[in-house]
Amino acid sequence: MNWYEISNIDKIATPALLVYPERIKLNIQRMIDISGDVNRLRPHIKTHKTAQIIKLQQQVGINKFKCATIAEAELLAKCNAKEVLLAMQPVAENINRFFQLKEKYPNSQFSTIVDDGVIIQKINKVAIEKGIKVSLWLDVNVGMNRTGVKPDENACKLFKLLLEADNIIAEGFHVYDGHIRYSEFQVRKDTCDEAFEKVLLLKEKLEGEGLHVKNIIAGGSPTFPVHALREEVDLSPGTTLLWDAGYGDLFPDMEMLHAAVLVTRIISKPSDGVLCLDLGHKSLASEMNFPRVKFLNTDDFEQIGQSEEHFVVHTNNSDAYKVGDIFYALPMHICPTVAKYQELQVVENNVVAKTWEVVARNQKITI
Repeated sequence: MNWYEISNIDKIATPALLVYPERIKLNIQRMIDISGDVNRLRPHIKTHKTAQIIKLQQQVGINKFKCATIAEAELLAKCNAKEVLLAMQPVAENINRFFQLKEKYPNSQFSTIVDDGVIIQKINKVAIEKGIKVSLWLDVNVGMNRTGVKPDENACKLFKLLLEADNIIAEGFHVYDGHIRYSEFQVRKDTCDEAFEKVLLLKEKLEGEGLHVKNIIAGGSPTFPVHALREEVDLSPGTTLLWDAGYGDLFPDMEMLHAAVLVTRIISKPSDGVLCLDLGHKSLASEMNFPRVKFLNTDDFEQIGQSEEHFVVHTNNSDAYKVGDIFYALPMHICPTVAKYQELQVVENNVVAKTWEVVARNQKITI
């Protein structure tokens, strides 16, 4: 039996998302090996959003985490995470929700990122009113062009604003370079190093003026092995925990294991050469071009269509398949796919033995 197959498949309704704890544990160990020091790791939980996977990391000494939503931050606090970084600048009501997190879960140290002077002032004002200190990171844009401030004179001004604000603790820089995805490691490293050099120059300029930059958090999964070669930089991979077909094809050098597999069935054979499976938009992230999955137990499907509940493939061998046939597939992008499931089917010794709830798949838990 192949590693991904389950013997009690007849009891599993499809579509479903299977996870394999033993493979997740090996990925965690590989993360530690690459980092060289478990204390440098601050893994992102946006991929899995699941308490049990957080706890698997805590069991080996990972105590710092990164997240993208208030719900993910609350899940981490419920798991007694020591440090929680909300890597999304809070605005409007989310500023209030961030402070509610701090008040409700005092045993976790919360921080967040900022790239805007007005938001820094708003957060500082609320902190003064509540009589508490707030830890903030300056979000530095090194080419992703999604969030952050370019490492220029404006970045210096914003960091000084953090240092001068009465109730703010300036933690350092947050640097995400998710746009760097070259498959060849040396090219990836050279590009990453060139981008990061601007961050180091920014730090050097500030410290030349007597202003201390305490910490730097850098990278995501693709550049994780590059930043691991630097000293005194925290690392925040996320997809590494479950891995997917997209990153697996691009980054074989990372030696991560696929630990999440979709299982789907043929539900119709509407015409010659066409099969329909139950793997629609609601069960599989659809932002990718085709192919959106890599099938593990067949290689003769051409993926041609997807709608809310249906996934249509073409085959030159349709007589070999019947309605009800099972297929296992790796998603090309695991992160948004996990969020489509209320629970993960946990596979132990080729049997689905239990389920794990995807607690932070929604925008709110209690706060």
